[in-house]
Amino acid sequence: MDLAERIARLAAVAADLVQPGMTVGLGTGSTADAVIRELGRRVSAGLVFTGVATSSRTEELARDLGIPLTSLDDLDRLDLGIDGADEIAPNLDAIKGKGGALLYEKLVALSCERFVLVATTEKNVERLGERTALPVEIVRFGWRQTARRLQERGYPPELRMSPENREQPFVSDNGSYIVDCDTGPMDDAEEVAAAVKLLPGVAEHGLFMGIARSALQVDPAGTVIRRERTQE
Repeated sequence: MDLAERIARLAAVAADLVQPGMTVGLGTGSTADAVIRELGRRVSAGLVFTGVATSSRTEELARDLGIPLTSLDDLDRLDLGIDGADEIAPNLDAIKGKGGALLYEKLVALSCERFVLVATTEKNVERLGERTALPVEIVRFGWRQTARRLQERGYPPELRMSPENREQPFVSDNGSYIVDCDTGPMDDAEEVAAAVKLLPGVAEHGLFMGIARSALQVDPAGTVIRRERTQE
């Protein structure tokens, strides 16, 4: 089964989680986009729910599909959040942020009663950092000094450039830069998360620790697998 068919099957199962009247965090990225498109089809068929977008890209897509949106500031809690992941560990800790919205994604995810990751099984790793650099959102003022601090801490950073203009840095919706840090496989991702967050100039990192309660993943044959966080 090709990737597009697999993602479509995954999106349909993920969309089944959304019940009438829910408030739902809508993620950013290609897999999240597929879920949003499926939800848009269901809204056209009569499903009523309210979304909270994690990026301007997601907001534009949701509005184009007729999905009603509200602001995170107008809610105490969300019923559900659905978002993709770049790497998923056995306990459902994850690396996110390739889509450039990690700060807003984390703020929404932490506000959800239930946060669900959606991804292919190829995203599974034994240790976070095996295949993916760690995205870190940093303030633009003095960014070179912040990057130097990350380098000195042992996490070599690379400034992310805009896909539209490779000569200009990528700028997040928050107005920040993103550096992708080579951590290598992490023996203690919690320790890395704490160390990075403490560095002056860091707004947020892409380690989502203890946030996802479940994951929906599709394997190469198109089978959707449900995983639940184990008790720790």
